[in-house]
Amino acid sequence: MARTVLVVEDEMKIRELLRNYLEREGYSVVTTGSGAEALALLETVGPDLVVLDLGLPDIAGETVAAELRRSSNIPVLVLTAKASEADRIRSLEIGVDDYVTKPFSPREVMLRINAILRRSSGVAAIAAQAFGSGELLIDESRREVVVRGAPVDLTATEFGILSALASTPGRVYSRTELLNRVRGYEFASERAVDSHVKNLRRKIEADPAYPHIVSTVVGAGYRLGLNRDR
Repeated sequence: MARTVLVVEDEMKIRELLRNYLEREGYSVVTTGSGAEALALLETVGPDLVVLDLGLPDIAGETVAAELRRSSNIPVLVLTAKASEADRIRSLEIGVDDYVTKPFSPREVMLRINAILRRSSGVAAIAAQAFGSGELLIDESRREVVVRGAPVDLTATEFGILSALASTPGRVYSRTELLNRVRGYEFASERAVDSHVKNLRRKIEADPAYPHIVSTVVGAGYRLGLNRDR
């Protein structure tokens, strides 16, 4: 069954360009140029991924992304004409999975979409693992994370980062290594990893009595601060 991509872009030429590329790759495509309609389509269409322009005419794309993230972990790829790194980092902090700056290569967009969906599908999943005497549970086959008995909803990128760190607890992974492990190619900024880790920590370290599941190693990267249960 074909996966469905919702393209939210107010420029018709870009919408049709993306539709053509996506359909050639075998995706089912729904398009809109309205943020309000996009929020409605999320309920009726149930897309597997959203390609979201930030410069929409009715509702800011950032608002659409924030509303989507409050109720869903559907992967989001942002299209933005905002070229500064600060603007891109702000969009990642909302919880989107990736971004592409306009003008863009349609082929790059396709590579990013394919990579995001591979992460979210749980390809090459391993059995559920427990860390820190059961404080943290990661079930890759179901893409589920439980912290101290409470399930935690993560985006595909957040889950990918946590899974990469958990593959060798205590090992320090550089930002470049995490980009390569999670994305599979080297288009993104290393600072994007910091934003995703920040969002990940906000979710899995919400209990102030249990911080530092993911530890920062200054000048080196990140590591999982818990041992795997035997």
